[in-house]
Amino acid sequence: MITRRTALMLGAATTLPALALPGIARAQDALTLRLHHFLPAVSNVHRFFLQPWAQKVQQDSGGKLRIQIFPAMQLGGAPPQLFDQARDGVADIVWTLPGTTPGRFPRIEVFELPFVSHKRAIANCLAIQEFAEAELREEFREVHPLCVWGHGEGLIHARREVKTLDDLRGLKLRFPTRLTGEALRALGAAPVGMPVPQIPEAMTQGVIDGAVVPWEVVPSIRLQEMARFHAEVPGSPTFYIATFILAMNRAKYDGLPAELRQVLDANSGLAAARMAAVPWDERGPVVAEDVRKRGNQITVITEAEKARWVEATKPVVDAWLAQAKERGLDGDALLGKARALVAKHGAGLA
Repeated sequence: MITRRTALMLGAATTLPALALPGIARAQDALTLRLHHFLPAVSNVHRFFLQPWAQKVQQDSGGKLRIQIFPAMQLGGAPPQLFDQARDGVADIVWTLPGTTPGRFPRIEVFELPFVSHKRAIANCLAIQEFAEAELREEFREVHPLCVWGHGEGLIHARREVKTLDDLRGLKLRFPTRLTGEALRALGAAPVGMPVPQIPEAMTQGVIDGAVVPWEVVPSIRLQEMARFHAEVPGSPTFYIATFILAMNRAKYDGLPAELRQVLDANSGLAAARMAAVPWDERGPVVAEDVRKRGNQITVITEAEKARWVEATKPVVDAWLAQAKERGLDGDALLGKARALVAKHGAGLA
């Protein structure tokens, strides 16, 4: 018969391998958190944000807190399930897009409206994090948000050149969030929604003619090999961005020793948002230059053409404002605050 004391001893023994980790000064004091996300380990966000962030948390904790990263959905499930994995404790921390579950998080969608956000990721990251601290506590109440942010400019990558609205007619383009899909439809394209990992197969099978993603994603899915034409929108505001959240299981956070919570807190919020901008603002230009060198064509649409795109997508903004009102939200106030924060954090940026 297994007594209660024996069971407790066996349970403790099974945890020892997880705690006996390299770089941990005292194994019995170490705690490991599992971070789950949807992109491969070669992706720029994994290498240039999540890994450095996890290393900094471990260093600042004196080796008492370790974050083990599981990329490419290694803990199971599909990308749209990541938020609930953090809520339910399947993973301790997740990196995900609120937009993978359309309509569930209506307030943060304001930054995903066409021509609201900045070309530079740092402006969007700081603006969205500041917005989240004031406006999104109720929206993300099921988890403990560590950081909320957005990427820099999103581009159109396709098998044919896009210079005008006419070039978009009927073009089957993958989109990341519902509002980007609606914006593409307003421009005359044929939007197809899917998570990033599905893009290569969809391109190969002809399901899509291209995709809208930021530069930093391109090499991790080898999109530059399948889509030789890349269309940028000049200046700010840019055509679209997607928003992200680094979300932690609330019970796991609350159960941490106070000193470890303080370490996480010091590496959350605006501090983490600044780190989150690196893959887009620093690695994005590197990817763009590599794409040029391989002979792909990068087209920047004219300012006059951009004005046509802005006008064509205004109904998407109007529809979102109407939907917000139906849900009891002050969409005009949210939109005004979002634009003001983007202007604040984008001031002086090219």
